[in-house]
Amino acid sequence: MSEEVIWLRPEHAAVGRPAERSRAEITAAAIGLADREGLDAVSMRKVAAELGTGAASLYRYVANRDDLLDLMADATAAEYELRPPSGDPLADLGVLGTRSLAIMRRHPWLPTLVLTRSTLGPGGADLLEHFLTVVDGLPLDATAKMEGFALLQGFIAMYAHHEAGAEGELMRRQTAYLAHVAGDGGHPRLAAVFAEAGDTGADRFPGLLRRVLTGLLGDIGA
Repeated sequence: MSEEVIWLRPEHAAVGRPAERSRAEITAAAIGLADREGLDAVSMRKVAAELGTGAASLYRYVANRDDLLDLMADATAAEYELRPPSGDPLADLGVLGTRSLAIMRRHPWLPTLVLTRSTLGPGGADLLEHFLTVVDGLPLDATAKMEGFALLQGFIAMYAHHEAGAEGELMRRQTAYLAHVAGDGGHPRLAAVFAEAGDTGADRFPGLLRRVLTGLLGDIGA
């Protein structure tokens, strides 16, 4: 089995029958399946069924399920609609983060891949290039820039994962319990935190995103 990432391999065998499918077509079918039924439903057999063919035919284009997952994650990068930087790095990265969350909400399986698979393909490379262009000129070394990209994507994936999954429901139950405990008189500091927090149902993402960005990049543009 080749250890090269799938994008360094030919799309289909150079010999044999002419290509009947494309990686893009297979990837789109896999994404549609995952959007409807979740990531666990994605298998070579089920994707082949979506395309009206047998699983064996897909192996001419995709070596295994891991390759398919990498293709799926990378394909979502096309949904960012990247625009030239405005000159305000904090604002530009805020837009990038907001779009990233929207994409992950649209594809609830995507946060899992972002958190568990680090492979970047053509789409991911374009996204990284955009990030590096936005932060170009800031007093950050190469390592800090690459770490900033990874940490930003990781934060957004974790937020989306907890928001959409069982963890979100667990957090809601935990918050309800702590609110109950805060009212018992024995936890005054916890009570003060809840009193100050106000509406726990409000959208906290914009504020959290800004704090993450200023933590990663410094208090730029503030």
